[in-house]
Amino acid sequence: MASADQGLSEHAGISSARMRMRVPSVAERVAEELRYQLAEGFLVPGAKLTEATIAEDLGVSRNTVREAFAELASERLLVRQPNRGVYVATLEAGDIHDVYTVRRAIEVSSIRGGGSAERIAAVRAAVEEGKRAAAAEDNDGLGSANQHFHGAIVGLAESNRLNTIMAQILAEMRLYFHKATVNAHFYSDWLAENEQICSALESGELERAGDLLLAYLNRSEQQQAAIHGE
Repeated sequence: MASADQGLSEHAGISSARMRMRVPSVAERVAEELRYQLAEGFLVPGAKLTEATIAEDLGVSRNTVREAFAELASERLLVRQPNRGVYVATLEAGDIHDVYTVRRAIEVSSIRGGGSAERIAAVRAAVEEGKRAAAAEDNDGLGSANQHFHGAIVGLAESNRLNTIMAQILAEMRLYFHKATVNAHFYSDWLAENEQICSALESGELERAGDLLLAYLNRSEQQQAAIHGE
């Protein structure tokens, strides 16, 4: 039988393990907010970002913003130009295939794995959001709905790591899509396919949903490569 001291020691060990659970830093939360703004299309390629303005808007120090900028620069979402400042990146055409390789790996596997009723409902909600935006002729809203659709697909896997990867990918994709949206029908052209994919998912046709999504991503890559001159 374990002694009282042993029990206390084991309890202390468990408490210590709990105490060591990692809490995101303020700089990481600022970086997360900026990724969100990129993914939603609020920050456009080439836009200049200033530490002072963002620090004031988010209620944090300039040093914290500087750390967040460094994190996003390492992800190639921002670029620091000596003696000029920090700017939203304009992505290179050569990155397109790499980004879509990641998308195929995580989106297709996520949808083929299915998900809970709640997670599937989130995919449907993004489709319906897109329909409302299309009806209102809100192209920016339609773009955000499309981002939410793909984010919800990865959310089916219920993996924080995959969600983190997808947050970066969504930010990168929105930067590419800014150039594509000179075509007013860019996002609406994909809405019907989002509906088909979602319907297959809802009916439990997971392989079909995966096949539809894979074909969708392949066509999207070809379109982006053509737009960006790759």
